[in-house]
Amino acid sequence: MPTREAIRYWFKDLQNQICAKLEQADGGGKFISDAWERPGGGGGVSRVLAGGNVIEKGGVNFSAVWGKTPEATVKLLKLSSAGAVAPDFFATGVSIVLHPHNPMVPIIHMNVRYFEILPLSKNDKGTWWFGGGIDLTPHYVDEGDARYFHQQLKKVCDAHHPSYYKQFKEWADDYFFIRHRNETRGVGGIFFDYLKAEGALTKDARFEFVKSVGSAFADIYTYFMKKNHTLPFDERHKQWQYLRRGRYVEFNLVWDRGTKFGLETDGRTESILMSLPPQANWEYNHRPAAGSEEEKTITLLTKGIDWLGKIDARSGADA
Repeated sequence: MPTREAIRYWFKDLQNQICAKLEQADGGGKFISDAWERPGGGGGVSRVLAGGNVIEKGGVNFSAVWGKTPEATVKLLKLSSAGAVAPDFFATGVSIVLHPHNPMVPIIHMNVRYFEILPLSKNDKGTWWFGGGIDLTPHYVDEGDARYFHQQLKKVCDAHHPSYYKQFKEWADDYFFIRHRNETRGVGGIFFDYLKAEGALTKDARFEFVKSVGSAFADIYTYFMKKNHTLPFDERHKQWQYLRRGRYVEFNLVWDRGTKFGLETDGRTESILMSLPPQANWEYNHRPAAGSEEEKTITLLTKGIDWLGKIDARSGADA
């Protein structure tokens, strides 16, 4: 059964592998490393790339932190009764957000994490779980790209359990949803949390799945980098990109649980807000022109789309 230290070391190595592959695909940008310590226990390494050939701003963060569990988390998980001593926690993971120059290259996010509540006494066994996900946020939705993305995620999921893709795809649709805008953040992906031991799905099995998700990330995104970064765009496309980045900011600051947890646990602010783009715009009551590419994208930002069954509108090819 994997220990917290084994999981921690694997995540740290994953950060190194992903950064190396992204640098190679970008062909110009280099990650800077910024090690930090958390006063309450633990720390991490933030690795940020800015001004690359393809990536305008991106971060690949690793952290391993511990200490007293925040009261909000204690209440959410019903870990102890009022007035009881809060248990200690241990959390480690890798979190990634990449913002490209070219509006035809999508934004992407990935997170894999492990959380453990340590026992309060000899009679208390504590608890642990894995969580994470990967989702794609195109500025312009290309149905073929969305289908490819979901095909890759389904392959990863199917290698571990037949129910994973459907279950975690639906979870992503619900989670990556900007409720105050009534639109999804992008074309979804997979999202999972509180993955514990359940029958044949042991801790080892859960960890192997999380490792597969993390290991798949670089190949998936570098595919889009290579495919789309030379596509033509003009100032209209850039202005739309800035507006869509604004939606991304809204989700991360209002709804994202990882952002809230990081701030509640006195995490490093610069690392927590690494996910924000270098520039984002807001325009009052903006409405895309009828029949435009922008309007088409808005119509596709909805829950429940079966991307594996859709037809690529550009090529007309069957899924």
